[in-house]
Amino acid sequence: MSGKGHTPSPRCAHTACTRGHRGKRLKSGRERFHNKLSPFPQRSRLQAGTPWLHRDLVLLPTVVAMLLLCASAGPAVPTASPRSASGFPPDCSRLRKGSPSGVYVIQPARSPPRVVWCDMDTEGKGWTVVQRNSHDTELTWKQSWTTYKYGFGNVHSDYWLGTEYLHLLTQQGTYKVRFVVRDKANVTHYAEYDIFRVESEASGYPLRLGRHSGDGDDYLTLYHPKKGGIHDNMKFSTVDKDQDQYSGNCAKSYGGWWYNRCQNVLLNAKNYIVWPGFCDNGDCASSLILVKPTDVC
Repeated sequence: MSGKGHTPSPRCAHTACTRGHRGKRLKSGRERFHNKLSPFPQRSRLQAGTPWLHRDLVLLPTVVAMLLLCASAGPAVPTASPRSASGFPPDCSRLRKGSPSGVYVIQPARSPPRVVWCDMDTEGKGWTVVQRNSHDTELTWKQSWTTYKYGFGNVHSDYWLGTEYLHLLTQQGTYKVRFVVRDKANVTHYAEYDIFRVESEASGYPLRLGRHSGDGDDYLTLYHPKKGGIHDNMKFSTVDKDQDQYSGNCAKSYGGWWYNRCQNVLLNAKNYIVWPGFCDNGDCASSLILVKPTDVC
């Protein structure tokens, strides 16, 4: 019989009896219990499983970030009633089933009513369009902090909902975001993040993003030292409020955005819409930013 399943004889029940068959030391119940609970495997097991351990350690910051985002995002679905006291839904996902894409009025919690474009055709339907830009836009994206705060443009064409309304909208629960670009060959691409949140003005309207999916590389939450750094967790900058990590003011050259050392991705600029791999030279034909509630948390 092997030592692993060996049951000590009565004469070995004494605590002084420390060896079983083949000279193998028998572990006490306390030692076995400790080893079962210990988070640190034996050295031989640690070495054998090093690739797995490395993988888990690499994923740890992502897991922690997701937990923190979910903890701060509140309920998984908007806590506002399906319709406010004024009769408006808190976002486009609460429109009546079968509603077509078009202009609607929404009212997020603690927000005045806002006119928006609701996209009822894109996968999943019920998306609130918070940004739309075209390469040949007539809009000037080099706007002031206050203008970006309250929004500008025309919901029928190009517009920015407003950083304050992005904040109020995403405070209602857990939201996801889809960034959509159309390249010069008229091919549509997207990057989706399963958590999207814009913090308060007092904290600088920083951007919070979750996990990435889509048909291109992640240029928002991953750091790219040879480009513009990163966008996730960056504060919003405008021509009159520089909050980037660059020596100059990136927004003065382009428009309001979540800059680090300027940008990897840039959707808020006139005649210059950038997404690496799709529109490296700023020649994307158009962009959209869509948000809707999610139950990822």
